[in-house]
Amino acid sequence: MASPGDDEIFEKLSQKTDPAELKKQEDELNARLYAQQQKAQERVAELIVENTTLPVTISSVHILHANRTRKSFLQRVVNPLLSANNEEPYTLEEALREVGVAADKLNRFGIFKSPISVFIDRPDPTNPSSSPTDIDVYLSAVERGTYTIKTGTEAGHSEADAYVNAEFRNLFGGAETLNAHASLGTRTRSAYSLSASTPILSNPDFKFQLNGFASSTLKSWASHEEVLRGGNSILSYLTKNGHKHEFSYSGIWRQVTGLTQNASPTVIADAGDSFKSSLTHTWTNDRRDYALLPSKGYVMKTVSELAGVGPLRGDVSFFKTQAESQIALPFGDTGITFTAGLRGGILYPLASGGSRIPQQSRINDRFQLGGPNDVRGFRISGLGPHDGSDAVGGDVFAAGGASLLFPIPRVRKETPLRLQAFVNGGRLVSLQKQDKEGQMDSAAVKDSMKKAIRSLTDGLPSCAAGLGLVYAHPIARFEINFSLPLVARHDEATRKGLSFGVGIEFM
Repeated sequence: MASPGDDEIFEKLSQKTDPAELKKQEDELNARLYAQQQKAQERVAELIVENTTLPVTISSVHILHANRTRKSFLQRVVNPLLSANNEEPYTLEEALREVGVAADKLNRFGIFKSPISVFIDRPDPTNPSSSPTDIDVYLSAVERGTYTIKTGTEAGHSEADAYVNAEFRNLFGGAETLNAHASLGTRTRSAYSLSASTPILSNPDFKFQLNGFASSTLKSWASHEEVLRGGNSILSYLTKNGHKHEFSYSGIWRQVTGLTQNASPTVIADAGDSFKSSLTHTWTNDRRDYALLPSKGYVMKTVSELAGVGPLRGDVSFFKTQAESQIALPFGDTGITFTAGLRGGILYPLASGGSRIPQQSRINDRFQLGGPNDVRGFRISGLGPHDGSDAVGGDVFAAGGASLLFPIPRVRKETPLRLQAFVNGGRLVSLQKQDKEGQMDSAAVKDSMKKAIRSLTDGLPSCAAGLGLVYAHPIARFEINFSLPLVARHDEATRKGLSFGVGIEFM
């Protein structure tokens, strides 16, 4: 026979538990655990602050879980941390800062999962070789998978394509990467590339890259198709003050083919094969907080290319340089941002081979201007010289624009979605007509270049204004804009109304 106490216990157990009460208890437990963790972290922070000047000695550095990465590769990263390899002793603050630098360097190789955890411990006190100031550093660097394969489709202005991309990481244990890409589309009919890169001396900011590629692109604005086959090698490094430099050599066989029935004489004259052999230097100083949708900061960039001179050979010879800048200024904490940008470039023809007479630039090498990613309100390559309905490009250009970006009402300011009001414009001009063989002497080229640069300020630039919606996806920036052309020159192709743009760089 059950006792009264047993009946009471059984009754409580048989009662149904209220889900709301369970949820309340669970929330209270989580809140207590979170508060305990916060207090523990605050206590650790207090201990560090109270002991920032405490002298410490980093006696060993251990990298955990990096099983496929070469030991010699990792040693170059962590050896500078060891106190035995430094002239001056560390304080605790300095040691923690240097450990953070090493963890960030490991993270930037792209072969470890983020974040990389850091643990600090005291060595075994019974070890006679240890001292009271010794600490051991442990970095938990879990390696990413050896490969990633992605497939998908992309859609942009007047273009759609399907692609497959395969990336193979840490091939030989030194953060080497092999990337293969293939795509088929409406404008870029086919594109194939194979790229191999490796850091130099275990430095993620000092890399060498070797690329091979082949593509076929329909140039609908100039009545032809361009086929490219070639490769390049790139040496890049990032300086301590954040300036990025890239030096590259390119060898590219180009073909202007697939001419339409209404192709202009300019396009017909440039049809066929050419080979470009060139050296290029790119300098970038990017201080924006977020490149795709900056709220503050600035960027400056220059690209300079020398082709067909001296040992470079090739069928084309020129010096081509362009520069661009952008600044973003926030209006307090309102989420409103003002951005402004400028771009400009010059293509200067040079003599090639044994000839002393500069050759006229080809349509492959000239600048193109206009479209949803630079001067909105104009069709792709809609600005500048035209031959009939074909946009044939120019040798000198200048463009600029300004935008006001507003947060959308009832949408959090942190969301990467903005309304924008913009105005932009530009000019694209070519050198004066040359003789029937497309030649003129160096003095004539210099005089023609001066006239082309002066003509950039003749009258108002071709320009447009509009409103739009901007979304900054982690991969690319998307824009839908309504544009109204304000000024356009004869034969330039405007685009009034809605346009869609997707890309990495916008003016």
